[in-house]
Amino acid sequence: MLHLDKSRLEAARVLVVGDAMLDRYLFGNVERISPEAPVPVVRVTREEDRLGGAANVALNAKALGAQVTLVTVVGDDEPARRLQQLLQAQGVESVLGRDPNLYTCVKLRVIGRAQQLVRVDFENQPAREVLADMLQEFEVHTPRHDAVLFSDYGKGGLAHIPRMIQIARSAHKPVLIDPKGSDYGRYAGATVITPNRAELAHVIGQWNSEQQLAERAQALRASLDIDALVLTRSEEGMSLFDAQGHLQVAAQSREVFDVTGAGDTVIAAMAALLACGATVREALPLANRAAGIVVGKFGTASVSYEELFA
Repeated sequence: MLHLDKSRLEAARVLVVGDAMLDRYLFGNVERISPEAPVPVVRVTREEDRLGGAANVALNAKALGAQVTLVTVVGDDEPARRLQQLLQAQGVESVLGRDPNLYTCVKLRVIGRAQQLVRVDFENQPAREVLADMLQEFEVHTPRHDAVLFSDYGKGGLAHIPRMIQIARSAHKPVLIDPKGSDYGRYAGATVITPNRAELAHVIGQWNSEQQLAERAQALRASLDIDALVLTRSEEGMSLFDAQGHLQVAAQSREVFDVTGAGDTVIAAMAALLACGATVREALPLANRAAGIVVGKFGTASVSYEELFA
């Protein structure tokens, strides 16, 4: 397995672009059922805010040691200010486009008896003119970075992604994309895309065998002119499809506590490693190892350099 000196990762610069979110947790005790409806009453004892979405991807790349800049669109509200505080505290440089009509995306999770009882989402779509301004910011920041990572959560922040990919590839930067939706044509020309099983099946249909999966994945990759397709398969590990063929890595065996954000960890690790000059095939086992570590943690979490190379 590839081993990198910490100094090499600390010199790597990753530009993360996408839909940032605030993950807000309310922890409490459940001692009775509500008289108003058959639901538990949670007496909140603790609140916690964490970086979510593209912001969690940026945090994951930063935790490995890379220098990270996050370009995203937020509202002019309390969650946006909290998001900025958390990014500053973690040492992630942020370029925040402000849209006064936008609700900064918040995912509120209520936890009782160590279980998630409900999740409440607050979100809407950003204005087009704000997104156009972010395209200009992207052009300014791209040359200063070694890899570009697009974290698409389908919240509207990547309306200009075909143009952004073109800009990044013209600057000879590897482009990594965590995709969403069924229109993968907008990701054409990328270096790597990292769908999970459900996301890929939505595009190529359900497969009946490994051979059928490989044929369809390679056909999709060729049609989009993408160097590599990395399929994250949960307990089945990860599959890489590239010009050399198919490479499978088994999942790291450890207790799975929470799969939240595991995909963020995979693509962040790959981006940091590609920013150091590693190939996708060299980066794959380490990204797989990082995912194995992070699923052993609660909620949106990250992996340090020391944990990855222990």
